[in-house]
Amino acid sequence: MDPRAKFLYVCVLFAVTVMFNQLIPLFILFFIQIPFVIVARVEKEWLRSMKGSALFAVIIFIMNLLSLYLYGAYASIASILERSLAMTVRFIVLVESFSVFFLTTSPDLLGLALEQSRVPYELCFAFTTAVRFVPVLAEEAQTIMDAQKARGLELEGGNFVKRIRNYIPILIPLIVNAIRRSLELAETMESRAWGANKKRTNLYVLKAKRKDYYLIIVCLFILAVSVYASMFVQIPSITQIVPI
Repeated sequence: MDPRAKFLYVCVLFAVTVMFNQLIPLFILFFIQIPFVIVARVEKEWLRSMKGSALFAVIIFIMNLLSLYLYGAYASIASILERSLAMTVRFIVLVESFSVFFLTTSPDLLGLALEQSRVPYELCFAFTTAVRFVPVLAEEAQTIMDAQKARGLELEGGNFVKRIRNYIPILIPLIVNAIRRSLELAETMESRAWGANKKRTNLYVLKAKRKDYYLIIVCLFILAVSVYASMFVQIPSITQIVPI
């Protein structure tokens, strides 16, 4: 699909997720995205991203629970738990929507979509280059870790401070290689006269199709219903539906 339509989908879901702090609409936003994951056939990658965000979700839940218990004016523990869980589900919904977008959109198409949306090409190039470098640096970090472990470096042993010190032999070569890659990229761009011609042409031109317009209509419908519900509908909480 057209990445511009998918980006509108992400923006709408981001806005709708921020509108609500109740569990019921946030759960609805979570489950309505699962068919998109199934249709895109990225279930394994999506589950991997959900597992990667589990630690941050637990931290968000604990921090909200402690802050609401100590400083919030809530009547019961159940309402505090529900509000903390709602903030956690909000974070998970945001991660879910952005993971669906990035798992189904290549950096080339993303840069082309930004460029055809009249975003300056310098910003498009910087953004797509940063996106491309993330998996490269992750793979290189794993290679350096394996090489240092083969030389006898212990990463898991010791206390917290010692573990941080053990990662110094990994960070230093990783930073050096990143700087080296950036210098090579700058020399490559300069040798190819990057930026000499302001009127760029592209091999591919994005054209919205019928399914893209369907997605845009669905997104606008979700946004309109969400705005109406947030302003005029009294959404009950779980503690009101199931008294504890």
